[in-house]
Amino acid sequence: MTRIVVVGGGQAGASLVMKLRALGHQGPLDLICAEPVPPYQRPPLSKKYLLGEMAVERLFLKPEAAYGEAGIGLHLGRNVTGIDRDRRVVVTEDGSEVPYDLLALTTGSRPRLLPDAVGGALDRVYPVRALADVDAMAPEVVEGRQAVIVGGGYIGLEAAAVLAAKGVTVTVVEMAERILQRVAAEETSDFFRALHRSHGVDVREGVGLTRLTGTDSVTGADLTDGTHVAADFAVIGIGIVPEDGLARDAGLTCDNGIAVDALGRTSDPAIFAAGDCATFPFRGETVRLESVQNAIDQAEAVAEAMLGSDAPYVPHPWFWSDQFDIKLQIAGLNAGYDRTVLRPGARAGTLSVWYYRGAQLLAVDAMNDPRSYMMGKRMIENGISPDPALVADPESDLKSLLS
Repeated sequence: MTRIVVVGGGQAGASLVMKLRALGHQGPLDLICAEPVPPYQRPPLSKKYLLGEMAVERLFLKPEAAYGEAGIGLHLGRNVTGIDRDRRVVVTEDGSEVPYDLLALTTGSRPRLLPDAVGGALDRVYPVRALADVDAMAPEVVEGRQAVIVGGGYIGLEAAAVLAAKGVTVTVVEMAERILQRVAAEETSDFFRALHRSHGVDVREGVGLTRLTGTDSVTGADLTDGTHVAADFAVIGIGIVPEDGLARDAGLTCDNGIAVDALGRTSDPAIFAAGDCATFPFRGETVRLESVQNAIDQAEAVAEAMLGSDAPYVPHPWFWSDQFDIKLQIAGLNAGYDRTVLRPGARAGTLSVWYYRGAQLLAVDAMNDPRSYMMGKRMIENGISPDPALVADPESDLKSLLS
């Protein structure tokens, strides 16, 4: 029987092995995880878990026993160091080998870190990516302490919201002209800037980090505008990069991630990839989607392909972010937009931003406006691009624009 090995214990890895069993795969199946805990949800780490509102067990996607009950060999705390493609084995750091007939890489991504030269090696400098990161930072989250957050993307802003809610004095430093510049329109940036400032967060845009100061531990941050920010600890939210080193070392084609085709196959037909680590064709371009939705959907599509399906993976991207009392829901991909349309929500403080390229609707950002999100998502998935003037009119019925 076909032996399948999955390397990477995140959302994609867990989804893939469970889908393989659900589809009827009866052969040996192993999931190798570098972390010492079963696969878990990452989004709550910087939200409810850091707030102390979620126990660690609730993070787990499945209880550890569920993998054994499904006949899945769950290998925790084992780091894969190499792939021998000729012999079809993966090698772990203790020198042991796990043979495979088919292999899937769901190795995810890792946070960008500050260089040592600008203070990245100081104590009390925390990325926010893994359970261990948040566990290490948790004792710092005490009312009255001061934090500097480097990076004004979603990771940094979500952390800022949690820290501010716990009484930490927070300064966000973003070197771009505005927060969320890489991922959102000005209107969305404006909304979240105002939200954070209304909660006492010091948002500084167009200013970079010169260095974190301190001898052993962080004491503050020197900024490129000549100012200094005092801090008891620092949070680094400057993006993530695909964890594709294992694939590169094995000679697989990589380009900002592990390159796969529409079935999730790498340049080696016996090896597949899914999730944050994988780049794949979409709408005539090569994309890499960093989201829970893509990790699940692509992993399940890869499971089908590993068992013989020839159905290509076609994503329907959606994302979300929770900050203070605002839930941002995003449908579609806004890459290439040339105009935006604002639609006030039904309640005060709610808004949606609609992204167009010419007459084509690409994406929707909805702030505490689930109806606009759901209607926009359905339109995008069905190839419907409503008249922007009607979208902007709060009196128009979005549902009537679906036809």
